[in-house]
Amino acid sequence: MSNTEKFTGRVSAYVAYRERYDPEIVLPILRDSCSLKPGWTIADIGAGTGMLSDIFLANGNRVLAIEPNAEMREACLELHPANSALSIINGTAEATGLPDASVEAVAVGRALHWFDLEATILEFRRILKPSGWVIIIAFGRSKEGREENIAYEDFLRPYTRDGEGTRVSYAVYQRLKDLFPNGEFHQKDIPGEMSLDWQSLRGLTLSLSHAPLPGTPEFAPFEASLIRYFDKYQHNGKVTLTTRYWINAARFAPLS
Repeated sequence: MSNTEKFTGRVSAYVAYRERYDPEIVLPILRDSCSLKPGWTIADIGAGTGMLSDIFLANGNRVLAIEPNAEMREACLELHPANSALSIINGTAEATGLPDASVEAVAVGRALHWFDLEATILEFRRILKPSGWVIIIAFGRSKEGREENIAYEDFLRPYTRDGEGTRVSYAVYQRLKDLFPNGEFHQKDIPGEMSLDWQSLRGLTLSLSHAPLPGTPEFAPFEASLIRYFDKYQHNGKVTLTTRYWINAARFAPLS
């Protein structure tokens, strides 16, 4: 299955249960780190249903939502009807279809690990205006820390599709600064937590790209294992997981 199709069949769970970005957390940090201004045009790369786009729309930006998955684009359109500040475009990180030097910033949410980084960096350099910014924001559960988080990752491991490859690709978030040699780089790391009842935990889990879908042979044992996890770690009907924001703003060094 191509990376583009990994979220096909998961959009409803993604919309309903994925963690939202909080503008009250994100926007002040970006205004401080990269002087984010409402007049900027932002290319949201791998935009999905528009969760990260919403942050920039709230800031008054024009947003170009680049998304290769048809179901995600359709959901994004349904969630943002008649919004003249948002354009939804069929494209990829490596081939956005945008003109040269056309945006003040490119933004990436929980999608960077799917990209061909070498081709993506070339494309970002092409579409960014001089001294433009790359904004990378990852937000979700931590993969270490409290026992509930570690046990959740252990639960996922046997049932994930292409899970090992996905976990390896997550390493890019630990070396973001290396993508901008001799450039400018700002990073903010903010811990938090989320409490999930059974329905929310199930929905969040089904939104993951590598989780078995209902109707597949792997789904019944997958769900049974998730129920056991919830029963073991819930307290007053909820499981609490630690979360983390990684908010990054960077600029490439000029080409020599």
